[in-house]
Order: sequence, then C-alpha cells, then structure tokens
Amino acid sequence: MKISLLPTLIFTILTSFMSISQNAVQDSIMLKQLYTTALTDGKAYDWLDYLSNEIGGRLSGSFEAESAVKYTEAELNALGLDKVWLQPVMVPKWTRGFKEYAYIESPTGEKTVTNICALGGSVATPNLGIKAQVIEVKGLDELAALGKEKIEGKIVFYNRPMQPDLIQTFEAYGGCVDQRYAGAAEAGKYGALGVIVRSMNLRMDDYPHTGAMSYGETPVNQRIPAAAISTNGAEYLSSLLKLQPNLLFYFKQNCKTFDDVQSYNVIGEITGSTKPNEYMVVGGHLDSWDLADGAHDDGAGCVQSMEVLRLFKKVGYKPNHTIRVVLFMNEENGLRGGNKYAEEAKRKNETHRFALESDAGGFTPRGFSFDSNVANFKKVQTWEPLFKPYLIHYFEKGHAGADIGPLKGNIDVLAGLRPDSQRYFDYHHAANDTFDAVNKRELELGAATMASLVYLFDKYGTN
Repeated sequence: MKISLLPTLIFTILTSFMSISQNAVQDSIMLKQLYTTALTDGKAYDWLDYLSNEIGGRLSGSFEAESAVKYTEAELNALGLDKVWLQPVMVPKWTRGFKEYAYIESPTGEKTVTNICALGGSVATPNLGIKAQVIEVKGLDELAALGKEKIEGKIVFYNRPMQPDLIQTFEAYGGCVDQRYAGAAEAGKYGALGVIVRSMNLRMDDYPHTGAMSYGETPVNQRIPAAAISTNGAEYLSSLLKLQPNLLFYFKQNCKTFDDVQSYNVIGEITGSTKPNEYMVVGGHLDSWDLADGAHDDGAGCVQSMEVLRLFKKVGYKPNHTIRVVLFMNEENGLRGGNKYAEEAKRKNETHRFALESDAGGFTPRGFSFDSNVANFKKVQTWEPLFKPYLIHYFEKGHAGADIGPLKGNIDVLAGLRPDSQRYFDYHHAANDTFDAVNKRELELGAATMASLVYLFDKYGTN
C-alpha cells in the first residue's frame, strides 16, 4: 500500500465508525421514545378492555366477531392513518349451543359430575347424550395398537399430558396437540362412540380447554363427538379407571356447524415516505374462542399491533416503507384470514419485506423468533445491544406466526413476538382467558418491543 493512501483509508474507517456510532445513538433514542410513550401514554390496555369486557369472545361468524371488526375499524380510523379498510373473507360458523354436561358413573351407579367443553368443530352428541365404557390411551399410536376389537362401542379417553420439563412450553403443546386435533377422526375409524381429550394445560385446574379439531375425510354421518376434560378431571378419571375399569362416562353437547359466512380482516396503514409500494406488516388474530374474552389469545396481539402504528404517529416517526396493521379473522378454526391476505397480496403483486405477529399472549416480552435467511438473522443479532436495556434477549430462528405464515415465499422476513410462555397455557382456549389475566405493563412492554423491531427493519431494510 502506498503511504499516500493511508490517510484516506484512516479517514474512511473513522467516518464509517462515526456513522455506525451515530446510528446507534439515534436508534437508542428512538427505542427509548417508543418504550416511554407506550408505558406512560399507551392505548393498548384500553382497547383490550373494550374488546374483552364490552364485546367478549369473538368466534368466527359470531355477532361478537363482527362487533370487533366494527370497533377496531373505527379505532384505526380515529388514529388518522392514511388508509383503513375491511378485506372480505368467508369464514366457518360453528356454535357451542347449551353448556356441555358430563359425569362419571361407577359400577354401583354413583355419579360424579366433571368439567368438559366441546372441541371446536365437533358434532353434537345424540339428544340424550352418550354413555359408554371408557378406554384410556396416551396417544394415537396406542389407539392404533389396541385396534377395533377393544375400541368399538367405547368412549376413547386421550390422556397424554403436556411434558412439564420442557422450558419452551410451545414444544410441550406441540407434543400432544395431535390427540385433540385428530383424535376423533382416528378413534372413529375403530368404532368409538366419542372421544374425551385431556386439556392442553400444564397446570392442574378445573378449566377444560377447547381448540380446533378436524374430521379429515370422515363422512359426515360417521363423525363422532369430541370434548376436552379439565386436567383435574383427567387425573380423577384416570385414577378411577385403574380401580374400576368398567366405569361408564356420560356426556352431552349441542354444538352445530352452519354454512360459511362473510367476515373481514381489518387493515390500516401508514404510507411509506420513500418506499410506499413495499410493505411491512404487524398483526394478530381478531377472532377468539367463545368460552371467555380471548384476552391473551389473541386480543393482546391485536391491540399491541394497533399500538405499533399509534406509537409511530405519537413520536413523529415517518416510516420509509408502508407499515400495515392487519387484524386477521379466523385463525382459531380455519386460518381463512391469513390465507386471504396472502392471496390478495399475491394477486395485487404487492412486495412484502417484513411481517411480525403477536400471538403468544400478553405476558412480559422476551424477544423474537425469525423465519429468515442467514443474512437477515445476522442483521437482527447486531441490534441485540439496543434491546438489552429492556431485558429483551431472545433472538432465535424458528416459527413466526400462523396468520403471516401464508406469506412465506413472497416475503423476506417473518417474525413472531416471544413473551414469557410459562403461564400461557394456563389460559389458552379456556374460560379464564379474561381481561383480568393480562398485566397492563407487560402488555405495553410487548407493544413497544414490537414497534422497536418494526422501526429497525424499516430503517435498515432487509437483505
């Protein structure tokens, strides 16, 4: 190297270093603004209060779901966004009917009432209910091993618990949710009259947890009813079966499936200042199960996503890309909203760069999981020091979110907010998923954390 070039090289290095340092300072100031505004002048908790306590459970196709569409559309308009609209989508309509009823009957005729709830999408029992002997299995493999001879004419009791020693509770959920989703379809092949499934819950309590199930290709006239039993109920039933294997189980449920109905994704956006035709999405699903308010699942994710755009306007940030909030309809029992949004984005040839979903509860945020290439993930890792003051430390490759998943293949980065999940399945799909279970400060921290990540991707783009 010529000596004459050395000053130029030093100047270039110093200029680059100063630029990086200056950006870091600016970013640190912006994140501080976002967190301060969310914690001192936030709106998410008020929105959630209304969704939970004035509207309630928002199952697709219900009056409550449509009320939530109208409410969130009005609130987004009140923020003064550049555009707010409803995206039509056809969704399934299933109703629970009258409250389910079940009891365990001993060989001597003694009856013990137990808590159950129909699984979403299940057929009803006959009008007089079902009473039969029970056969307990730990999963679909054990069911198949027993075969038709031992299953026919009985009620199958799936009793595989979530694995308690897994720190990542979503892994524990994934390890046993197949018995809920496919349990009825599989048991029906062997002549079972119905199925009872242990709730997907790490805690011992009396709340049965609903959730989606599927009959697959089972003809309508061969479908059998499916219900969840609380964890306490499952333990009690299992214990009794060891002592009295010939006991009977009775349950009655009145659910019904109707023709699909029209609903909507609710969408609002701030137009990008330099890249208006490139989109970044933040969202959650507006529908919930009907047993409670759906405060954690996923009212929290919806109001946090709305708050991201409100925070940008409040602090005066003008994004480079167009930032959209999308409140997806029908994640719980169909994913119609997520599929429709991706379908329309592809049809319009829209360029999507980044999408972030919050659908893991309104608990204390810990970080994010990313579905991206190596270059984009390495970019995220350079931002870790910016998040450290807010105790955000989890940055891993992994699943992003169900509603934004259909965008994969036509987007650069998918991300999911990852709150502390240790208590999430105490409330998931159960009657205690109510507004009082959500902590205001934790909810606000999640919204600020999401806004911070969206800001950084908007400023530095994707690779």
